[in-house]
Amino acid sequence: MKGVRTYIVALAVLALILTATKVSAAALIQKFEGFRDKAYLDSANVYTIGYGSTRNPITGEKVKKGDTITRAKALNWLKIQTAAFAKDIDTLVKVPINDNERTALLSFVYNIGTTRFKSSTLLRKLNANAPRAEVAKEFMRWVYAGGKVVKGLQNRRATEQALFLS
Repeated sequence: MKGVRTYIVALAVLALILTATKVSAAALIQKFEGFRDKAYLDSANVYTIGYGSTRNPITGEKVKKGDTITRAKALNWLKIQTAAFAKDIDTLVKVPINDNERTALLSFVYNIGTTRFKSSTLLRKLNANAPRAEVAKEFMRWVYAGGKVVKGLQNRRATEQALFLS
């Protein structure tokens, strides 16, 4: 129980820091994705590179075994991808949202993709003007990869949820 309390306090502190510093979506994504210069299989068994890219945003080609990337190129890809996902969010979200909600959604959509976001209960509830706390609960449904709960996704979703509610 003590460990759970410590975890909750740590998440609350992180949410306060994120709110106080008005974190950018790119910074949040970089924090959770980390940088990898060589293609690797992620927890869902998908080749990934840079800051969580599974495709080259310029050519559309999938990342494959043996691919490498520089940090500068990965940052460029991140910039291109976040701009595209921001546009998708602007199109799909039909209700006004604040900067923190938008940043949380951008991190979320960057991770799960537009197709999955488009059909999500989270988006449906948001667009139905459900209470924000009810919408925010939906983040925690997205903590699975390869059919298993992933601790890193739990941490990410808890941070996105806290930011969304701040």
